[in-house]
Amino acid sequence: MNVLNKRVVPPHAIRTIEGLRDTGYEFNTAMADIIDNSIAANATIIDIFIEMDFIGDITIYIADNGIGMDEEGLEKAMTYGSPQRENLKSLGKFGLGLKTASTAFCRSLSVTTRDSAKSTIYKARWDLDHVADAEDWELLFLNPDDRELELIQTVTNNSSGTVVTWEKVDRLLKDYQDPSGTHARRALDKIIFSLKDHVAMVYQRFLDPSYLEAPNVTIKINSEEIEAWDPFCTDEPGTEMVAKQAQEVEFEDGTKTSFNVKAYVLPRKEEFSSDEARKKAKLSNDLQGFYVYRENRLIHFGNWMGMYTNEPHSTLLRVEFSFEYLMDEAFNVDIKKSRIALNNELYNWLKEQFLPAPRRAANERYRKGQKKNVKKVSKGAHETSNVGIGNREKELKISNVEVKNKGNNDVEVTNKKGKVRIKLPILEPVKDGELHVAPIDSLEDGLLWEPALINTHHAVRINTNHSYYHKVYVPNLSSGVTIQGMDSLLWALSEAELGTISEETKYHLKELRYEVSRILRRLVEDLPEPELDDHESD
Repeated sequence: MNVLNKRVVPPHAIRTIEGLRDTGYEFNTAMADIIDNSIAANATIIDIFIEMDFIGDITIYIADNGIGMDEEGLEKAMTYGSPQRENLKSLGKFGLGLKTASTAFCRSLSVTTRDSAKSTIYKARWDLDHVADAEDWELLFLNPDDRELELIQTVTNNSSGTVVTWEKVDRLLKDYQDPSGTHARRALDKIIFSLKDHVAMVYQRFLDPSYLEAPNVTIKINSEEIEAWDPFCTDEPGTEMVAKQAQEVEFEDGTKTSFNVKAYVLPRKEEFSSDEARKKAKLSNDLQGFYVYRENRLIHFGNWMGMYTNEPHSTLLRVEFSFEYLMDEAFNVDIKKSRIALNNELYNWLKEQFLPAPRRAANERYRKGQKKNVKKVSKGAHETSNVGIGNREKELKISNVEVKNKGNNDVEVTNKKGKVRIKLPILEPVKDGELHVAPIDSLEDGLLWEPALINTHHAVRINTNHSYYHKVYVPNLSSGVTIQGMDSLLWALSEAELGTISEETKYHLKELRYEVSRILRRLVEDLPEPELDDHESD
């Protein structure tokens, strides 16, 4: 390479610092990046205050009792792309999080810090408006204000620590006609509530004193101490760990590390030990799937990383995946530490070898509850069909069925083909009026429907445990016309079978029902499972 000249070309200050506001942070992710820095600084107390003044201006403080910094350390921390930490296991990873996470929501970021009780308190600020005016990377060093001094004294117990301050918060709330009014304050309350949930989940292992592999940290938000949220409900007697695997990895340079995978099947809603435990579990489509931990900090949750779509029958399955910092590059951990990308080998191992058994276990437990719920939600759904078919039965019947031996379900069918003896379920009505359409829990060979006699009336029995009933009937139970239409179709197929059956065709007609039931089961495989439980505002 023939180098003619060398020049240092610093990035344009305002275009770069403004551009880095748009790295895709959500508020919860941004706040987590600041908390990461506090934990990396060995903090055991992190106190967060999100405040709105009387004119609607929002100020956010994140105070900790970590090791703090001297003036040189503060300048390095405020540098975009600050030097790598000595502890590579640190939750702070790229040296950008503090700045990019903060300015994604505010135009003024200040850090106030000291490294011991006797040290000077230093404060530095990135003010985007000042950078624009100066047209240069001018970092401001200022005197701390009273609120910052108060926090650094109380949270650190008059020792080392740091306070991060966000001012000119311009991207947290939408524009309200009254920035300090009721609607704006309610919106802020909702954001704070969401942050509490996020912190409880992401830092579960740090907040749980019984978890010994991570340092214990107390985190408060607006003076409320956050309790750890365990997505795997390991304290519940009904929770079952259905698979576990520890896998060692060796890199080309000889470095060795490992990752751990555990699959948990949670109890169904009615199986939890208490209503409080059930609500705390937050069973929902959005919270199934992988929970990925890097150095005990949750960085990804709530989906199957492209392996499967989130569906109700997997709601009870949550998979813990834990790894060390040494695998960051292998997993392509992003700047926000909010996602990972699996390489093909690991992806295929998880999907084809590890997950099939846990998915079957979760599916089995879910479907046991489904049977009970289908019976509950379908109660009375076929009453209109029974009335409608009953009104037309006489004119639509194309066969006559005579019972020969009730105990053996032996009947003689007379139709245009002649007479034929067959086996036909001979039943009494389960409830008044149920004479033509009878939903039942199961049918032989997994059939969707079969002809029957109910109190001498021509009837059809419908298998509520068939996939077609789950995925087509159940979502439409509130639509009487749709249910009546489908019931009428199955009753008509049953009557047509009795009207055309003969000695030569009786086995073929049953085989036809079997094949249609099998094909329908396959056709509805990719349809979503219906949510059978009432939506709760837990």
